[in-house]
Amino acid sequence: MPHDKANFSSNRYNRRSLRRELRTNGTSAEAVLWGSLRAKQIEGIQWRRQFSIGPFILDFYAPQLKLCIELDGEPHYTPDGVDYDLRREEWLFREHGIRIIRFENNDIFRHNESIVEYIRKVTREILDKDIKDGL
Repeated sequence: MPHDKANFSSNRYNRRSLRRELRTNGTSAEAVLWGSLRAKQIEGIQWRRQFSIGPFILDFYAPQLKLCIELDGEPHYTPDGVDYDLRREEWLFREHGIRIIRFENNDIFRHNESIVEYIRKVTREILDKDIKDGL
């Protein structure tokens, strides 16, 4: 799925230091999942870590799939956190067609193999749909 480059503001320069800080000081759950995503290990897809799109920084993003993976900790389960995540998801889909799948941080440690297999399944579904649609 190619992006419309003219309307796609990603990895803004003014957010570079924040992205670097988030990568350096990421959660242990992010480090575990990154171990499974990096180096095109899932269906040959390149994933980016702490990638900015518009005003948001995504935990993991695969531009080819327009797919984001977010790992959620406690702040995401407060009323404000839930509301913020919902508005963010709506904006990312409306403005860029980006879909988001979410996992709880603790689940990465308890069910990592199942989570990676689920990501692989979603990746295949998107790739298969793109082939059928001629993209």
